[in-house]
Amino acid sequence: MFIDEVVIELNAGRGGNGCMAFRREKYIEMGGPYGGNGGHGGNIVFEVDEGLNTLIDLRYKKIYKSNPGSHGEGKGKNGKNAEDLIIKVPPGTVITDTDTNLILGDLIKKGDKVVAAQGGRGGRGNIAFATRSNPAPAFCENGEPGEIKKVKVELKLLADVGLVGLPSVGKSTFISKISAAKPKIAAYHFTTLTPNLGVVKTKDNRSFVVADLPGLIKGASLGEGLGDKFLKHIERTRVIAHIIDMSASEGRDPYQDYLTINKELENFNKKILDKPQIVIANKMDIPSSIENLKKFTEKVKCKVYPVSALTSSGIDEVLISLADMLDKIEKQPLYEEEKFESHVLYKFHREQPFKIYKDKDVFVVTGDEIEKILKMTWFSSDEAFVRFSKKLRRLGIDDKLKEMGIKEGDTIRILDYEFEYKE
Repeated sequence: MFIDEVVIELNAGRGGNGCMAFRREKYIEMGGPYGGNGGHGGNIVFEVDEGLNTLIDLRYKKIYKSNPGSHGEGKGKNGKNAEDLIIKVPPGTVITDTDTNLILGDLIKKGDKVVAAQGGRGGRGNIAFATRSNPAPAFCENGEPGEIKKVKVELKLLADVGLVGLPSVGKSTFISKISAAKPKIAAYHFTTLTPNLGVVKTKDNRSFVVADLPGLIKGASLGEGLGDKFLKHIERTRVIAHIIDMSASEGRDPYQDYLTINKELENFNKKILDKPQIVIANKMDIPSSIENLKKFTEKVKCKVYPVSALTSSGIDEVLISLADMLDKIEKQPLYEEEKFESHVLYKFHREQPFKIYKDKDVFVVTGDEIEKILKMTWFSSDEAFVRFSKKLRRLGIDDKLKEMGIKEGDTIRILDYEFEYKE
């Protein structure tokens, strides 16, 4: 089964908790803190596997979770980092964050990989918090939560030439003659339900990859017929080859067929029309094709190659011409740089990184940063609580609460935790 798009949820591993411990040995005075740090949670990584050609392995599992890091231990022992979860995908796979619509990775060749969800860092043990003013801290940190993301995993086939055309114009017959591909061929529309890839070798021993895309119809870019499901596979190709039924055997005008397909390509992605195009005038073994070809060539500007996929006439000339074109066309990146999510993203907050609202008599504080601080705080001692309070004050939460009229004894809620406000 050919699967070229799935949406999955990624839950990267949480960091291990830090340890609070103290060194207590008979002949060592003032042993001090002895708790190690937690290990890093496992990342979730997508990596190219050249043996795959579909995303079917991802279809039946909707949530992927990597392991958490190990907790820190006494005697200064750090927890073990969790192993990354590797998800194998075929070449040509694009990973997109559904929330931001930014591309996490465009994986094209063997060895390409991208960390799609970062595991949380390990919480620090009390050794890490020792200072001159506080040489024996009685607190540690919980591990950082791993990233949770919903991503779209999309396969866009790697092909040099894309065959496009309306149904029953002979695309499948053509690719079966020029390569070892064995598509289904029958005398009815939409025989081809999935793209077919074929490796072509010319008479002068040059080779390239051709993709036969299922038949398009008017309105395909809006979902008509097979819709835009397979239009994305044309985006990576370097040359577009229109296959036109020059015999007009189904009562259509060949030139209108050409305009219809180009219109659908433009509606889907205007940049596709910037690619070089040729026209393969098929079914020239039918007498009516000769007159139609004369009219057609007067209206189009691109090169037209008359062929008969049935008899193989004219095919060698097309292949040599395509190989010549590909020799001169460099492979271009599929996406602009600004569409990618940066590896490190620095954000300057002009607005407060938190929100506060009242739910009846309770002041509710929300925000990614404050919620992360709460999750990483282990309220094991008064010191830990004091440290947490200082962080809230540094973020400006205290000042905002005072503006909203908070009073001594009022309740503050962050996630599922409730605190009593004190000056």
